[in-house]
Amino acid sequence: MANANGPARVLVVDDSVTVRRSAELFLRQGGYEVVLAEDGFDALAKVGHQRPDLIFCDVMMPRLDGYQTCTILKQCVTYADIPVVMLSSKDGVFDKARGKIAGAADYLTKPFSKKEILFAAASSTMATVAGSGGPYADTKNSDR
Repeated sequence: MANANGPARVLVVDDSVTVRRSAELFLRQGGYEVVLAEDGFDALAKVGHQRPDLIFCDVMMPRLDGYQTCTILKQCVTYADIPVVMLSSKDGVFDKARGKIAGAADYLTKPFSKKEILFAAASSTMATVAGSGGPYADTKNSDR
């Protein structure tokens, strides 16, 4: 996936090294440039320097959780247009609703496959280009 300046840049925020590395591998194979962050504070610092086109953000993290991180980003005019896809092992209606309230464009349930994360990335970056926000669909259980 590319934008006018080259490959789309994706920030992956997760306190699990395994999840970060899996997402990085899948996204790089899909043609994305990938930046990694280990928690919400690290993500906020990297958003300012890297200006990603998309953010995958884990819900459960120490110090600053994914919902808080997403809310902070969406309240900042400079970064509010960057789509955020929440990552979580929880797939309940309440968890998804909380992500939507925080401003997330989509919600991806862990563990995710290469196909699922690439679909979520493509959907979120295309929706941003089209100006429609994000699909905020259950990408884990949708037909692709």
